[in-house]
Amino acid sequence: MSVDKAQVAKIASLARIAMGDAELERMVPELNNILGWVEQLGEVDVSEVEPMTAVMPMAQRLRDDVIDADPLTGGGVQGKVLANAPAAEHGFFGVPKVIE
Repeated sequence: MSVDKAQVAKIASLARIAMGDAELERMVPELNNILGWVEQLGEVDVSEVEPMTAVMPMAQRLRDDVIDADPLTGGGVQGKVLANAPAAEHGFFGVPKVIE
């Protein structure tokens, strides 16, 4: 795949980049080189490579999802917190409906 001056101008317009004719002419071979490198990457055989989410293997550090009943550390005070709420509904803060 290759690009011409009109396509580079369209890309620059979409990216909101002002470019003169000389700059557009200079960008044509640069973008064609980049597209050539991308085509080379498509030729690499990756059928034996497993997909990965990160370069290094990582394990998430998770904690148990439990409510701490100690009021000093933040658990077991739902009633006290909701006592200050202007509107409480079903154990949660009630908020007005916002529709635009």
